[in-house]
Amino acid sequence: MRGHVFAPAPHAVVEAERAILDAVIALLEAGEPLAGLSIERIARTAGVGKATIYRRWSGKEELFVDVVRDMEPTDPPVSGTAGLADLRVMLESMRTRGLAQRSSVLLVNIFAQMKSHPKLWQEYSGTVIAPRRVAMLEAVRRAVAAGELRDDLDVELIDDLFVGPMLVRTVHRPDAPLPDDLVDRVIAALLGGLAPVRV
Repeated sequence: MRGHVFAPAPHAVVEAERAILDAVIALLEAGEPLAGLSIERIARTAGVGKATIYRRWSGKEELFVDVVRDMEPTDPPVSGTAGLADLRVMLESMRTRGLAQRSSVLLVNIFAQMKSHPKLWQEYSGTVIAPRRVAMLEAVRRAVAAGELRDDLDVELIDDLFVGPMLVRTVHRPDAPLPDDLVDRVIAALLGGLAPVRV
């Protein structure tokens, strides 16, 4: 059948993507800097052609973002209808991602390198961080609508009050403890307020 283009089988596509992601990870583990990795080198290591990579990713930045996403814990599913309960799930995900990054020298190294490459960091922020922030804001709005949170405060401020402590513990203070009950303690402190109880 002349002119007919056969698409690769789905499992072959999945296997090729896995080989490409694994190739990038292997090269980084071997000490290759992000800036030094070329599509040619990645393709050769993965045992695929460059065209296979470009069919899935438009360039190195998009590929590297997927590599980092692949190494992070998977985002947990949320109900999409609950407010405070969904917020708790997402905050716990931040805590476990922080633990995963601390336990992975490679992830620490990758994030440090990403921040020195503005285009790469912008891609990561836009495709990974931004959707998580949108999901958190939506959960805050649901919590406000359900009467679980005050409705006289700016929604973005409320979101920052929840996310802020987790970012400080997981990003700005890499030596800070991340105990199992941290999320519950943060939520309890915010809901209870910080002013002393007046008798």
